[in-house]
Amino acid sequence: MKICNEEKADLLLIAGDLFHRQPLLRELKEVNYLFGTLEQTQVVLIAGNHDYLKRDSYYRGFEWQAHVHMILDRELSVVEIPELSLAVYGLSYHEREIPEGRYDHAFAKKRQRYEILLAHGGDDRHIPFCTGKLAALGYDYIALGHIHKPWCEEGRNMAYAGALEPIDKNDTGAHGYILGELTDAGCKLQFVPCALREYVHLKITAEKTMTGHALKARIRKEIEKRGIRNIYKIVIKGMRDPDILFDLADMDTYGNIIDLTDDTKPAYDFAKLLVQNGGNLLGSYIRELIDHDEDSIEYLALCEGVQALMETRRG
Repeated sequence: MKICNEEKADLLLIAGDLFHRQPLLRELKEVNYLFGTLEQTQVVLIAGNHDYLKRDSYYRGFEWQAHVHMILDRELSVVEIPELSLAVYGLSYHEREIPEGRYDHAFAKKRQRYEILLAHGGDDRHIPFCTGKLAALGYDYIALGHIHKPWCEEGRNMAYAGALEPIDKNDTGAHGYILGELTDAGCKLQFVPCALREYVHLKITAEKTMTGHALKARIRKEIEKRGIRNIYKIVIKGMRDPDILFDLADMDTYGNIIDLTDDTKPAYDFAKLLVQNGGNLLGSYIRELIDHDEDSIEYLALCEGVQALMETRRG
């Protein structure tokens, strides 16, 4: 709402899934109040697959502010805003899944000078479509919803805004909104990042001489470089000193690591161990697996098996 007022936007488009589940009545009232803070912006929205129109949905019959227009129909419908010379087309989900392509023949009707389509879906279970066919429907702009990550290509008259904030740990990368300008010269689109934080998948390489404290310092440095407000999923790779065991519970300096996995391998000198243990079980085990590639399952078994045998000997 704040950005719409700052930009003096004529139109705010919400292409479904305003909520990630069925909205409560009090939540609709809160959102309606926020829409009321808009100074000059018209709002058009549809329901997506997450906030679809169940029979008892609070969307049905809700009294929005006068400048808020929700398309409730399951078939393609239109909202006309004559003061903007604009017609916005769309449909709302009445079920969680719609496997048929309902936009395939949803051609612009040329009811107004400018024509926009709100289209929610794009996969096999949620109104499948191809962008090439959408582009041929005759709209000046197509606002796409459903995919959480943004998609905005130069020269296209359509875009996925994605979620304003990442929804889960696999929603990596920037999140924000689409800022667009529609004139007789065409459609100009810009993705504007605005999320407070991102989910970041990060690989940290350990070294043979690295202690737990040294690894913690490296993780801290990498997080500081990318932003301490972000949330991290980290995998530790590389070789480690066989005598060192990393304490993963002590690596989260800023409390923003959601997942930490140790995929390091102990850096044993297998050739030396083989010479030293040629006549015992450890030597036989090494001899059986030593010739395999380091990326193979056999090499992983070699590392873990030798570690287990070495620990048994120490015990």
